[in-house]
Amino acid sequence: MTQQAQTQSGTKGGTGAVANLRQARIGKRPVELPKGVTATLKDNLFEVKGPKGGSSRKLPPNVDVKITGTTITVMPTIGGRDGARFQGLVRALINAMVVGAGTGYTKVLELRGTGYRAEVKGTNVNLSLGFSHPISHPLPAGIKAEVPGDSKGTILILTGSDKEKMGETAATIRGYRPPEPYGGKGVRYQGEKVREKAGKAGKAGK
Repeated sequence: MTQQAQTQSGTKGGTGAVANLRQARIGKRPVELPKGVTATLKDNLFEVKGPKGGSSRKLPPNVDVKITGTTITVMPTIGGRDGARFQGLVRALINAMVVGAGTGYTKVLELRGTGYRAEVKGTNVNLSLGFSHPISHPLPAGIKAEVPGDSKGTILILTGSDKEKMGETAATIRGYRPPEPYGGKGVRYQGEKVREKAGKAGKAGK
């Protein structure tokens, strides 16, 4: 796969000189395409492809996006704070898509509790979370799940190129059994700090 070689641009909302042009501190930074990642822009549809997958989305208005060789730049087409906000937003969206296509994203979930386990079967994640019945969660397209063998089912690793879809999937699985404030049982993100309460037994012992 080769990197994008031609120049493409898309302007949304406004033409000619822009009065009171402001740029976002991060938004004005160019996005560089890593090796093996390509990007295209046509009719306001931005698409990126790479080793870890691809994604596409319609870009918000009021920005001018240009792809020159392996560099992507975003400029506001309206003045004032709104122009800078749109510039920062679009730059963040594009950068997330490029990183996802190049290196991908990973979310790690921990299952804490007696008998709490996760198992991957095909495109479904089966969860035992202390309920009277197991939960089967279907994985969206582009998201993969893995349970390390040495974790005994207590670690679930999600990978994919779409940052938003990854976050939604992890949040939904965590939402089936959020960490409890007493004892901390439940599903949590790896490294997540859960504020626990002492409970009646702990208070009585003081």
